[in-house]
Amino acid sequence: MVEGRARDLAMFNLAIDSKLRGCDVGALKVEDVAPNGYTIERATVRQRKTRRPVKFELTEQTRQAVEDYLRASGKKPGEFLFSGRRHDGHCVTTRQYARLVAEWIGSIGLDPRLFGTHSLRRTKATLIYRRTGNLRAVQLLLGHTKIESTVRYLGIEVDDALAIAEQVDV
Repeated sequence: MVEGRARDLAMFNLAIDSKLRGCDVGALKVEDVAPNGYTIERATVRQRKTRRPVKFELTEQTRQAVEDYLRASGKKPGEFLFSGRRHDGHCVTTRQYARLVAEWIGSIGLDPRLFGTHSLRRTKATLIYRRTGNLRAVQLLLGHTKIESTVRYLGIEVDDALAIAEQVDV
C-alpha cells in the first residue's frame, strides 16, 4: 500500500505544481518529469486540449514525492507515470483521477461535490495571481491563448480590479 500512497502524493503535488488539466496529469510519462532517473526542477508538457507546450516548476516537495514514488513503483522512462488500474500500459483515466481527487477531498473533511480535479489546476494559479497581480504570468502558466480566458478562469471581478487599482499611486 506504500506505493499507492506514494503515487497519490506524487500525483497530488504534481497536479498543483503543474497546473495541468486532469487529462494531462494522467498522460504524464516518467521522462516528462524524471528523464534521467531523477526529478527535474522545470518541465515542459504539450497540452492535449490546446496542443501548446506549457512549462511548470516542480517544488522540492513535489520532486521528493515523485522520486519516492518512482522508487516504490519501479517506473522507468517510456512508461506512463501514473498507470491505469489494470497496469497494462495505459495511463490513469480522467475518471480514475477524478475518483482519487474526490477521495483526497473527502479524507480532509471537505465536500467532494464542491472541489474536483480542476480545483487542483486552479489552486496555484489563483495564489500566484493573488500574490502578484500578474495576469499575464498566470496566462502563460496555464497555457491560455487569450487573456480573457484567464480573467474568466480566475473569476476576476470588477471589485478585484478596483482593489488592485487602489494600490497604485500615480
